[in-house]
Amino acid sequence: MSFANIESSLEKLFDLVLLKIPSIAVGFFILFIGRYLIKFVLNFIDKRFVKKDVDISIRSFIKSLMKFAMYALLILTVANTMGIETTSFIAALSAFGLAVGMALQGSLSNFAGGVLILVFRPFDVGDYISSANGSSGSVERIDLLYTTIIDDDGIRVFSPNGTLANSVIKNYTKITARRMQFTFVLSYDTNIKTAREAILSVLNADERILDAPKKEVIVGDLKETGISLVVRAWANREVFWATKNQMAEEIKAVLDGKNVVFPSNIVKIIDETPSDETENKLFPNP
Repeated sequence: MSFANIESSLEKLFDLVLLKIPSIAVGFFILFIGRYLIKFVLNFIDKRFVKKDVDISIRSFIKSLMKFAMYALLILTVANTMGIETTSFIAALSAFGLAVGMALQGSLSNFAGGVLILVFRPFDVGDYISSANGSSGSVERIDLLYTTIIDDDGIRVFSPNGTLANSVIKNYTKITARRMQFTFVLSYDTNIKTAREAILSVLNADERILDAPKKEVIVGDLKETGISLVVRAWANREVFWATKNQMAEEIKAVLDGKNVVFPSNIVKIIDETPSDETENKLFPNP
């Protein structure tokens, strides 16, 4: 290729760039303005949701969905303004989306799970839940793909919505009262009636223990080591843990006061290593 041909090609490229500069500049201007418009629209929608007292989980989900849709529309608009053929671009994007969708089937499952959670509402933001996959804690937020949970150790756990939607979920916030249960193994010499009356006296003395459902102190099992005594009582959800912890201590104290024996296994290690004298008798030297 001669120098003249190279110079001609560069001139054509330069002319093309000059021709495209206005559309490129307009495209970047639309991108700049569009970003601020999207933020404005999302803030406006959020304020309207707050005013209408829409549930925070639904607010978060809809905002995430609208943000994705508006940014996709903005990108297509900018591409069209810059002279990029959007028809072929959309076709390529669709093919790319299909390939990505097949590769990210788990993410699509999480998206569908997020929709199911928001529609059927097994839990809301602020609820304390536990699921069969081992996640438990207070729900902080529900997004398109993941639900954020703060566990008992204060650790932020991101649980996939698809897994949550397809597992058994226990919602402890939706109930007003919870049952506490203790199991004490007592010796066979224990007077069951005396132990039962002592335990019921502790339960009846605490106002946090509900009268209904009925308190129970029953023999659960007869074990090799002793009698298994099962204690069941109910308390309001707000005071459940504090009540349960205190009841365990007080029941143990009142049983100790009645001289109730809690059997325990004692393991004795006997040193049967033969002494030198015994070893000489068993294995005399030739």
